[in-house]
Amino acid sequence: MNRPREYGTDEERRAYINSHMSQLHPVMKKLRELMETHPRGFLISSPNTAMILSNVLQLAGVKKCIEVGVFTGYSSLAWALSIPEDGKVVACDISTEFTDIGKPFWKEAGVDHKIDLRIAPAVETLQSLIEAGESGTFDFIYVDGDKLNADVIYELSLKLLRTNGIIAFDNSFMHGYLLKPEEEDERQDVPVIRKLNVKIQQDPRVTAVMLDVGDGVYMCRKN
Repeated sequence: MNRPREYGTDEERRAYINSHMSQLHPVMKKLRELMETHPRGFLISSPNTAMILSNVLQLAGVKKCIEVGVFTGYSSLAWALSIPEDGKVVACDISTEFTDIGKPFWKEAGVDHKIDLRIAPAVETLQSLIEAGESGTFDFIYVDGDKLNADVIYELSLKLLRTNGIIAFDNSFMHGYLLKPEEEDERQDVPVIRKLNVKIQQDPRVTAVMLDVGDGVYMCRKN
């Protein structure tokens, strides 16, 4: 069967898709506009990533979340806006340099009481949650930092998630580096994510799909 003719480049299609997304929450929009002039603003999660996952959180009735890699708190804000008033986001980062930018926006949106910011290595924070008896109680974990420890974070996340809980790994496409031959890997984190992607695809503990959104989001449901 002949396929219908297709129009437009990938870039044009992506622009069209993005232009037909619902409007961001006003405070998320303000934070995003602020980061457009920041030297490291490119690190902020894409708006369609935040929108898709926010919809997932609301459809799944998520209450307890973890975020690894907060940066300026844009995605933490998205999750906090998407969960009930008694929900919680454990936000993990190693520095307040950038989280201090986002904290006033959390307060302006009226969700700062839902966000529990932990300044420590993510592996330590996740392990402390397990030791506190919170295994199997979290609904959603978003990983957007500490790539070198991604495999350890994956294993700890599976312990913390309830059955049918979701782990979402951002940058699962690694800006296209994963399409290059392994021997050409120039960054330490690329082979880590390369191996993790293969592991997830073959892991019977999860049902996973990689979304072509932003820099790739590998979404895994715990079986």
